[in-house]
Amino acid sequence: MRHRENNQNLLTFSGHLEVLRKLLFRILGVTVCIAVIIFSLKNETFRILLAPSEWDFVTYRKIEYVMKLVVTDFHFDSFYVDLIATDLSSQFMTHLSTSLYLGLLGASPYILYELFRFVSTALYDSEKKYSIRLIAIFYILLLLSFMLGVLMSYYDLFPISFHFLVTYSVSEKIHSTITLDSYISTFVTLTLLMGVVFQLPVISYFLGRMGIVDAKLMSYYRKHAFLIIMFVAAVITPPDLMTLILVTIPLYLLYEVSIRVVKIANKQIKTD
Repeated sequence: MRHRENNQNLLTFSGHLEVLRKLLFRILGVTVCIAVIIFSLKNETFRILLAPSEWDFVTYRKIEYVMKLVVTDFHFDSFYVDLIATDLSSQFMTHLSTSLYLGLLGASPYILYELFRFVSTALYDSEKKYSIRLIAIFYILLLLSFMLGVLMSYYDLFPISFHFLVTYSVSEKIHSTITLDSYISTFVTLTLLMGVVFQLPVISYFLGRMGIVDAKLMSYYRKHAFLIIMFVAAVITPPDLMTLILVTIPLYLLYEVSIRVVKIANKQIKTD
């Protein structure tokens, strides 16, 4: 029986805890360093985050251009949003929490690397080589799909939802005033949600590769999935038909892509 390469260096339980403690401190250090850099770039960071709140944001101009090809003289009414801070420390705390969130996101490749180093001590050499390749591919695909979801939220879902909610009014006597906390929390929630949802095809592939998900079963429940997707889209979007359609279509296309991906994974299992 083949012995593991590092058997002579086996650690006690307390030794593993010490290694884990140092690992967590390294992860924390890298995350804080990235967060400090982002914190120092305050103007650039919030210029990007607050851009969708401007009436001349690129999304509105693109929609106007497309709509003018179908409907003549279509344009969005200009609007101005005055974001306010209701607490003395709210601007600083929002700046701090946003920097930490972006720092954690930026440190995610290093976090994955450290976690793999921690668990790799229990693997054979052949397992390590296979795991490194698999994790690298898996992470790259997850990162690309996550960024695609983030971009869709930034350029599609959030601006349209924001425009609808800001311009909606039950009476001319009532004027909307939005807090900075509300804006940032809504932005982060929708962005994270879309980033996670866009990872569905990648996760489906690996679940299909492990035999947990079957393409035939996903195809059989296609109608049920469409209804669930519409329900989810209705929950995460404002009560606006256009926004609902813009969110439902890409989510359903992701489900169809997932079926094709799982079908490939199922075939690979049979050929192995």
